[in-house]
This record gives sequence, structure tokens and C-alpha cells, in this order.
Amino acid sequence: MSRIRPLLIATALSLFAALPAHAEGKVEDLLAKLVESKLRAPLSDAVVIEAIKAQNVAHASLTQADVDRLDKQWRAETKAADKPLIKKVMGNSLSAHLAKVKNEGKGLYTEIFVMDDKGLNVGQSDITSDYWQGDEAKWQKTYSVGPAAIFVDKIEKDESTQMLQSQVSFTIVDPASKKVIGAVTVGINVDELQ
Repeated sequence: MSRIRPLLIATALSLFAALPAHAEGKVEDLLAKLVESKLRAPLSDAVVIEAIKAQNVAHASLTQADVDRLDKQWRAETKAADKPLIKKVMGNSLSAHLAKVKNEGKGLYTEIFVMDDKGLNVGQSDITSDYWQGDEAKWQKTYSVGPAAIFVDKIEKDESTQMLQSQVSFTIVDPASKKVIGAVTVGINVDELQ
């Protein structure tokens, strides 16, 4: 059985890679529909909005050097015994909410993390490898684009879990001001997507 799974994954990857452009669009459409039908409401909950707004205020005066320092600290903490920044983020109410949403997905969601107006993590279901997402497409193709932006990343095999995964990211809008205040990324287990 252990030899069959890698073969199935390799076959699925080659099928996805060989998809014509219109078929790839259908996968993106399916993931965009998942955002609207299952993800947008729980990820626009008051706990999400309030956490992003509070962090945007707290981080308003951060410079790029400050952002880089925080990201470097986070990366170092992922390998360290002492994790004050990671513990602060993982211990907040938003992270608890995101873990609950992930668990309710029953294996469909591999990770969920919310970013502020600078691309820094506000909360997350699982520890990410870095704290700053602002230099990545998941933030650049959502937050900077506008309220309706949805970005579906390519499907890849996760080396640690051996599953096919894609990330879908979309903007978070303050319902009062109708302005984009942050973004969210959800890892999707494509093997579970039906």
C-alpha cells in the first residue's frame, strides 16, 4: 500500500500538470466556489475583523526594517525552545477560531492563517514557517487587488504529508467601512476536494 500512494500522487500531479488551460480554470472555479460557500462567512466573523483591525492599529508605525526583524525572529523561533512571538500569535482568540474552522473542515483544510495590512500573520491554525507574507503572491494578489480578490495558487505535493494541496487566498473586508483590512490563506487538501 505504501508504494501505491506515491504512484497515485505522481499520477494525479501529472494529470493536473497536463490540464489544458480551460480545465485549470475549472479547478480554480471550484476553489473560488468553496470560498464563497464554506469559507467567507467563518473567516469574516467578528473575531477575525476585530483581530485584524487591532493589529493594523498596533502595527501602523512599523517600518520595513521592523517587519524584517519580526520575520527573522519568527523564523528563528520555529527552531528554538523559547517561542514568545509564536506563542503570542498562536495563543490569541483568532488562532483558536481558525483552528476550530480548520477542524470543522474534517481534513479538507490543511492550514488557515490571517494577515494584516502589512502581510504579517494575525492568527493561524498551525505554525507557519514565516511571519511576513507581504512578499508573497498570497498577500500581493489579494490585499493589494481589492475587496473581491481571490487568488488560487498552483496545486503541489506537500512533502511532509504527501498530499496534493493548493492554497486559496482572499481579502478580508471590514463590514462597516467596506475597506480591505487584511487577507486570509487556506490550504486545501485537493485529495479531499469533491
